[in-house]
Amino acid sequence: MSAHATDPATGTFIAHRNLLFTVAYEMLGSAADAEDVLQETWLRWAEVDLSQVRDQRAYLVRITTRQSLNRLRAMKRRKEAYVGPWLPEPLLTAPDVAEDVELAESVSMALMLVLETLSPTERAVFVLREVFDVGYDEIAAAVDKSPAAVRQIAHRARRHVDARRPREVVSSSETRAVLESFKRAFETGDLQGLLDVLAPEVVLVGDGGGVKQAAPRPVIGAQKAGRFILGGSGKFAGRLSSDLTLVNGNPALVVRLDGEIDGVMAIRVEAARIAGLYYVRNPEKLSRVESETTLTLR
Repeated sequence: MSAHATDPATGTFIAHRNLLFTVAYEMLGSAADAEDVLQETWLRWAEVDLSQVRDQRAYLVRITTRQSLNRLRAMKRRKEAYVGPWLPEPLLTAPDVAEDVELAESVSMALMLVLETLSPTERAVFVLREVFDVGYDEIAAAVDKSPAAVRQIAHRARRHVDARRPREVVSSSETRAVLESFKRAFETGDLQGLLDVLAPEVVLVGDGGGVKQAAPRPVIGAQKAGRFILGGSGKFAGRLSSDLTLVNGNPALVVRLDGEIDGVMAIRVEAARIAGLYYVRNPEKLSRVESETTLTLR
């Protein structure tokens, strides 16, 4: 890379790399696929005549969006063959992501799951417009639609997401306090402690990818979820521990078995209780929880 450090194309790509990764990750929910998209973006960017590019950042976002759309359509087939529920790949993030409320919500496990219910084009339009504030004309160029069509898609996607996104914005400190109560009950096998912190209609979603044991379908209700959690952890009494950390810009638990990472638990809080609990155990999705990933909206 040092031999090309002064190359303008390389310099521009490096300057915007974190933004491009964030765009790709929000569209795909997979860090591994986002990295592949960035590689494809770089290969296309290296062939561009920069003298013909008016806004290099916008041009890079356009390439990344197109490559992400291609990848998203291919991932649809992969997800259909996936064993059990599919959850986004968790990312260990720095405190500055949590401090940016807009960014933290946009990459939260809860909202990323809502984005999974959109079509690929709807997701691209929503992410570019609502998260990154890209203009309609620029989005139109990225998704090969007319600006008028993009406005309609944006309106439809926003309405769809608003109907399904968390109803209240919960501060990071409140989420952390709820998570600390959950952590104590989880580590001590305290069913009543879990029931005290779980919402009556809590939804537990586990992702083992067919490699690790996980609930084959969502578990609904505090009693069922609590017993499922303790039923699984009870077999490893004394060998399980959990660390409070920031995942996808929000407080979460990294669960360890005999000191090795077993999974990541992210939560959605409503009315000071856990309404959504997401447990990623698939080892292929746990490579990004030991070192921080930089995310940015700019």
